[in-house]
Amino acid sequence: MSKSSLNSLLVAVLAVSALTSVGLCFKYISNARQFRALNQQMSFINQRMTAVQALAADAVEYSKRNPAIDPILETIGAKPKSGQPASKPGAK
Repeated sequence: MSKSSLNSLLVAVLAVSALTSVGLCFKYISNARQFRALNQQMSFINQRMTAVQALAADAVEYSKRNPAIDPILETIGAKPKSGQPASKPGAK
């Protein structure tokens, strides 16, 4: 190979490498943005779920003083239906 063709080959390899690096950089930035957005959504969902669970626990506690709320708690699954055991025994 002559010196000129070797230089051309090396410049072509450098150009391909630079373009690949730019593409991978954009892909990384895109994935990082998506990760931040999904992480933010997950945090919001966890906060909402914690609040709903606290509300359900308060409602179950309230049902001990006022059993009129029991049918509502039974329909949403916060409290077992009347006459059913609170937990099922494990199979042996």
